[in-house]
Amino acid sequence: MGILSPLKSKVRASKSGDEAPLKFVKLDDNLFRYVTAHQSRACDPVLDALRSETEKLGSISQMLISRDQGSFLTLLTASLGVSSAVEVGTFTGYSAICIARGLSPRGRLLCIDVNEDWTAIARRHWKRAGLSHKIDLRLGGGKAELEALEAGSIFDLAFIDADKPGYDLYYELLLPHMRSSSLIIFDNMLQHGRVLDPKDQSAQAIDSLNKKLCADPRVECVLLAVADGLMFCRKV
Repeated sequence: MGILSPLKSKVRASKSGDEAPLKFVKLDDNLFRYVTAHQSRACDPVLDALRSETEKLGSISQMLISRDQGSFLTLLTASLGVSSAVEVGTFTGYSAICIARGLSPRGRLLCIDVNEDWTAIARRHWKRAGLSHKIDLRLGGGKAELEALEAGSIFDLAFIDADKPGYDLYYELLLPHMRSSSLIIFDNMLQHGRVLDPKDQSAQAIDSLNKKLCADPRVECVLLAVADGLMFCRKV
């Protein structure tokens, strides 16, 4: 068997033949490294240093978005000409750097979190990246900070990567502040596959939200199998 055999695109029809074929590429470590190596910022001293410092925190470092997610957020933000963005769940600031880099010259990013220790790391690296002037950090938590938004606060892009049971509430609080055709992006929408048989609180919350978003006439959405699943919602 050749070394590439397990990595071939999977195209499988159902036994009944009623369902459309499934088409996807199964990634192993080597193929994923190939993916992350082929992007404009494959070597990024600021993000690499931030990732290295975050990894020293232990298993909690798994909350970092992946490198390809970060590059995609930068490209998407720049392509859409985003001038106002909001992030719920900042952690050590990796995704904030990626979004802020893509903002228009006078663009601003509102970051919301609750942890002073993690965001202290973020602040240092934002400064190193020359982005501190573009980022406003608030530590009151998602519910409190979103409820406190002024009526005139309008965003072009939102990225939600916080406590999973809170996603639905954050969505509802954010939607009135989103511009028409703006994007809300949710991370971890596959829960490492647990959405197929959701038993824990996080997986149940995400499965319920996935179903709600697909039926919500206020948005158009698509769930992509990037990292642990990204749901993109465009406000109609």
